[in-house]
Amino acid sequence: MNVEQACARCASFPGAVEEFPFGPQARVYKVGGKIFALFGSASVSIKGEPWLVAQHRASFAAVTVAPYLHRDHWNAIVLDGDVPDDMLAEMIEDSYDLVVSALPKKARAGLVPRPG
Repeated sequence: MNVEQACARCASFPGAVEEFPFGPQARVYKVGGKIFALFGSASVSIKGEPWLVAQHRASFAAVTVAPYLHRDHWNAIVLDGDVPDDMLAEMIEDSYDLVVSALPKKARAGLVPRPG
């Protein structure tokens, strides 16, 4: 998955907003005003559960500690093909879901599909 494909994945989630708060080279995707993905020129930093973040670092050479972000919750992933596309898509979705789950109930109401 390249940067544009990963960005398209981020943009596909309900309530996702693309912003450039750090300049034109750093694309940020937010939901409810909170960041769930931060793109560089050839990488993405995404949030994860601490145990899963560590597991991904141990499993893939392209996954490292995300600079300037909490090391227990964020990974930087070089988009060079080391991480399979389906795994990367799942990691991005997990990041989005984690951020949504931490939003106030009122903010989550329009983002999470309702049963039935």
